[in-house]
Amino acid sequence: MLSTSTKIKSPSLMLMMMEGRAVWELGAYVASTPLFKRLPSGDGHPVLVLPGLAATDASTKPLRKFLRERNYTPYAWELGRNLGLRDGLLEGMLARIDDIFALNGEKISIIGWSLGGVYAREIAKLRPEKVRSVITLGSPHSGDIHASNARRFYEYVAGHKVDNPPIKTRLRQAPPVPSTSIYTKTDGVVAWQNCCQEMSHDEVQVEQTENIRVMGSHCGLGVNPSVLFAIADRLAQAEGEWTPFEVSGIRKPFFSSDPFTGPLSETQTQVN
Repeated sequence: MLSTSTKIKSPSLMLMMMEGRAVWELGAYVASTPLFKRLPSGDGHPVLVLPGLAATDASTKPLRKFLRERNYTPYAWELGRNLGLRDGLLEGMLARIDDIFALNGEKISIIGWSLGGVYAREIAKLRPEKVRSVITLGSPHSGDIHASNARRFYEYVAGHKVDNPPIKTRLRQAPPVPSTSIYTKTDGVVAWQNCCQEMSHDEVQVEQTENIRVMGSHCGLGVNPSVLFAIADRLAQAEGEWTPFEVSGIRKPFFSSDPFTGPLSETQTQVN
């Protein structure tokens, strides 16, 4: 858990300017396509992908293409541009979950990019019987919600303050399903500490919750080859047989393996 004496700050101007790296991450995605064939293949279960703030389903098209090629059944959220929490949005997402579940007859994994990950966690808390797992990419679900370079933009497009949404949420509470928070310490949009699940005293949540650190930008997480590797690894687990992400061998240069030994702000990787 974050130390009470730790003050979380928004990413620096330099990190924000470095978000242009996302273009190179997209290039790495294209170049890595032949290597993706070596990743574990899925069991065909449905995966709902939610876009970030001000983004549409077009932003998650490469990720959904990757999932389809790994033998999953990906779904877009089909709710237009993500303009923040607003009246009717929660009902729309729950209806989407209900429809996908009815169509496939099996639990759904949800991947949410940035703000989409915040939604994914809330959906899993409301429909745990229909959600298999949750994976968030640079999603600010913990820490200080004001520590973000996108806060003012969010408040402008959403029409409300970040700490006064029209929908009641339980941001810091982990979903009651296996949950993976993927983040980068060089995130130029939201404070990386906000993207890590805080420690919980609920033994079920502790056993099913993990934080994975990768190298990259916030805007490139959805196409970052390291992120896709982690996603493929997490989704390939058999339902009911969740185990923490393992960092060993060739994975070490791309993922952090430091154990949790202190305040989250000083930790590189935490697996609860």
